[in-house]
Amino acid sequence: MKLFDGGMAPNPRRVRIYLAEKGIEVPLEPVDMGALEHTGERVAQRNALKRLPVLELDDGTILTETIAICRYFEEMNPEPPLFGTTALERAQVEMWQRQIELHFFYPVAQAFRHTHPAMKDWETPQIEEWGAANREKAMDYLRLLDEHLADREFLITDRFTVADITALVTAGFMKPARIAMPEDVPNVVRYVERMQARPSYKA
Repeated sequence: MKLFDGGMAPNPRRVRIYLAEKGIEVPLEPVDMGALEHTGERVAQRNALKRLPVLELDDGTILTETIAICRYFEEMNPEPPLFGTTALERAQVEMWQRQIELHFFYPVAQAFRHTHPAMKDWETPQIEEWGAANREKAMDYLRLLDEHLADREFLITDRFTVADITALVTAGFMKPARIAMPEDVPNVVRYVERMQARPSYKA
């Protein structure tokens, strides 16, 4: 088994943080995304979309997509549970994971891809207006999230879940996307500080 890893890119980081929380060690195959190594044959023959992360199992089976990879490890190693333990918890994790991806992660990624000079050869065409519009979408969502976090330590229940991983990685991704944390989201700020203090954040 080996994990093709893209360093500080947010999706590879989500998987590494997940594995660190689970205490699972998987051999990494580093891929230099800055040098566009993910567009080369080593990744393309395993994932036609040329995206990371990519998990190759011992029998050659390939898994792509961040949450699918995490879900595989969850089924193989259920403790500690990061996708919930009851039907309701699993549904809530799925709900928040989806919401965070669509309304926070995706807008931040679009702001980065469509406005950062380093992405001009990656995102064709690079549409600055779209990137700017997504900055506003991300900040609007943070204000909604702030209300939810008013009396909570985690997004769901009283435990850290995969949805928290997506939220904390996205918050860190705001800096390269040139999105300043709004001043009127103190609950989000406290939440992010708590999540980033977890040892797994350095994975």
